[in-house]
Amino acid sequence: MTKVPAAELKLRMSNFTARMDSLCPDWETVMIVNKVNIYYFTGTQQNGVLLVRRGRDAVFYVRRSFERGQVESEFSSLVKINSFKDIAAAAGDCGSRVHIEKEFVPLAYFERLNKYFNFKEILSCDFVLSVVRSVKTSYELDIMRRAGELHAKTLNDFVPSVAKKGMSEVELGSEVLRFMLNNGHQGVARLSMFNTEMFMGQVCFGDNSMYHNTFDGPGGILGFGPAAPFFGNADRRLADNELIFIDIGCMVDGYYTDKTQVYSLGTLPDEAYEYHERCVRILEDTVSRLRAGAVPSKIYEEVMTPLDESFLEYFMGVREERVKFLGHGIGLTIDEYPVIAKGFDAPIEENTVFAVEPKRGIPGVGLVGLENTYVVKNSGAECITGFNPSIIRI
Repeated sequence: MTKVPAAELKLRMSNFTARMDSLCPDWETVMIVNKVNIYYFTGTQQNGVLLVRRGRDAVFYVRRSFERGQVESEFSSLVKINSFKDIAAAAGDCGSRVHIEKEFVPLAYFERLNKYFNFKEILSCDFVLSVVRSVKTSYELDIMRRAGELHAKTLNDFVPSVAKKGMSEVELGSEVLRFMLNNGHQGVARLSMFNTEMFMGQVCFGDNSMYHNTFDGPGGILGFGPAAPFFGNADRRLADNELIFIDIGCMVDGYYTDKTQVYSLGTLPDEAYEYHERCVRILEDTVSRLRAGAVPSKIYEEVMTPLDESFLEYFMGVREERVKFLGHGIGLTIDEYPVIAKGFDAPIEENTVFAVEPKRGIPGVGLVGLENTYVVKNSGAECITGFNPSIIRI
């Protein structure tokens, strides 16, 4: 069992309260219930409420399982409860103003909680949590580098050794998942985006990689079907001279890297290689601008402005379904703050981690391009997922 050290948890909480002081100077109380945020601060994912109050030590009130929480967590204060009522009795007066995870907490859940506190002013702590989690500690970066090493080994080395003519998308995806699980991947694909699901990622052949998709990303997927448009399709089989598109996350000790690699069984049309090379240049242009102090919205504008309309028609999606970003933050979920896109005007801080993913579709062929994960430093960006700029031939 890997435990998050007590000193690491203390550092994270200190960073959070300092950001609250800076960005929400009138804050009184924060209540955190999202299991990812609870894990970030306590090192365990038990069902309960993490109560953070100005000038006091944070307390994690645990409903279930308190016993498991005690085993897993080095957090300083865990208290067993049976209901929300127990929190109010133990905590006493928490003021009239509370910050909650408005992007996550259902209204009915909060109403059940608030009947014991009667908060009058309900504010959001989502942005502060996103900012704090975006800047990784050395502990977090060490884990993400391990995830990146497994990612590179999987997509650069393993996939070419098992992909073969006649296998289905599900069969190839299953081989990839089995290999990753046997080498440290923890299986879950966590997303912070509301009402969004994913199973490992996208394993697609040919123009299945451009199929209409509700997920807010550049890639498409047919998946299992309407009830589960994930992973891959069991009926789609790999043919000669066809493209393979794999975009998957890799999770080690709770942290993700994100990587996309494109392959060919045989030879693809010339335009596939031409557009792929152009995506490589866009990635290199974007990454060259990533350094502490750079502004994501400015990077997006500078990279996107020179691109011609004919190229943009299928860049980062299909026509009106194109997404308007070049990369996204990543950590305990695959999609994190900040995003390389318009509107993200705060300067990047050192040790922010981005997945950069320029991709371009070709009707009848599929999606080309690539994605890798980068740690931003003062002097530039470090790739931690292994960099192979080519379409790998099987």
